[in-house]
Amino acid sequence: MTDKINESVDYLRSKGFGEPEVGIILGTGLGKLIEDVEVEAEASYHHIPHFPTATVEFHKGKLIYGTLQGKKVVVMQGRFHLYEGYSLLDVTFPVRVMKVLGMNRLLVSNASGAINLNFKPAELMLIDDHINLLGGSPLAFHGVEKLGERFVDMSEPYDKSMNGIFETSAKELGITLHKGVYASVLGPQLETRAEYRYLKLIGADAVGMSTVPEVIVANHLEIPVSAISVITDQGDPENLKKVDIQDILNNAGKAEPSMVKLFKALLQKI
Repeated sequence: MTDKINESVDYLRSKGFGEPEVGIILGTGLGKLIEDVEVEAEASYHHIPHFPTATVEFHKGKLIYGTLQGKKVVVMQGRFHLYEGYSLLDVTFPVRVMKVLGMNRLLVSNASGAINLNFKPAELMLIDDHINLLGGSPLAFHGVEKLGERFVDMSEPYDKSMNGIFETSAKELGITLHKGVYASVLGPQLETRAEYRYLKLIGADAVGMSTVPEVIVANHLEIPVSAISVITDQGDPENLKKVDIQDILNNAGKAEPSMVKLFKALLQKI
């Protein structure tokens, strides 16, 4: 894997990528942050050696390097999911590449459904902890110890300092920012009524199909990470309605300006 990572990094450097301070992974329907980046270089995923290719139509599939709020950033415009047929190693490969490029902090966004019914569509949730229901680990492979500690401590997977800045910034900006536990499931099918009841029972506040693998690998690489979920719908098992993917994207779009403001505020303060 080390050789593959280095080949990807060499390609990106040949295309003008420098050393980013912060990596940013943009989730479903959350690509407008790019508009605020002073872009210096970009590369399509299908051109980067060993990168997977985003197959979901609303994921752009580009890695972008530039400046945002005075910080050098590398941004994943579109991410990878297990439900696209990729492995956990594929999904997390870009995080390892960004680390070798120079990234020393990681910010993640995603779209998720509310299990906690106090959270309304188009609101935001700061992830305080997570539950891995993907059925595997991105660290469960031969040779992982060459890239970092095999038995990674996950008592505090999300950085307290950055989370604190997010909370303070939300108050200053008048943005509703809930805090809770994110459950990651395989998908791509949405949850049944019984599954929503189960998720509530085990302590989840929101559910989605991403983020946890990248966060595990960030911890493996000893990179501070913070993540925000955009609440796109509610999973009320007693009043479950059919979900329209377009409605999910619309709610993501409504919440996106607030998420962009919080990411920019954080970058100013770190």
